Amino acid sequence: MIVKNDDKTPSETNRRKKLKMIILIVIFLLLAGGITMCKIMTRDKGVEIEAGDFLPAGKDATKAEKKKAAAAKVDTSNFTLSVYPEAVFPKGAKEKGTLHVRNDETNAYPINVKIRVDNTNQVVYESGAIQPGYEIYNVPLDVTLETGEYKATAEVDIYDAKSKEKQGSAQAALVLTIK
Repeated sequence: MIVKNDDKTPSETNRRKKLKMIILIVIFLLLAGGITMCKIMTRDKGVEIEAGDFLPAGKDATKAEKKKAAAAKVDTSNFTLSVYPEAVFPKGAKEKGTLHVRNDETNAYPINVKIRVDNTNQVVYESGAIQPGYEIYNVPLDVTLETGEYKATAEVDIYDAKSKEKQGSAQAALVLTIK
């Protein structure tokens, strides 16, 4: 009778099996996480097209600093928007606070921004026309809010520069802090 002589004890064999299983689970989780991140980052965020609205007059927009974007050619099929997700205001409607929204110089379209408090649906600020290359930064709210933090949405309407008709819209979440 031939007997295989293993130098490994049963506990070593079990330990090796457990180690292999842990390695397989870690590889699976890394692979699943990578696929999920890839799908999230490449998700298409289309712009909803609405017609019939017209661009309001300018209000608080100031010229943004010229950077590399000044030399870039305007592509009407692309739109880049910068909305800082936190806005801080002192208590009182006439006091200016920091709300940063930029209409990039590479955009071909002017925009109008409305800030709406999520739980009340109240519009607390409207920017007026912001032309490409301009931004709003230090502005007062249109209404007085009590001290606290408010979840809000920046509703950005995109307009045709010539006809001033609404071409689409986008939204960005932000937090309003009233001190």
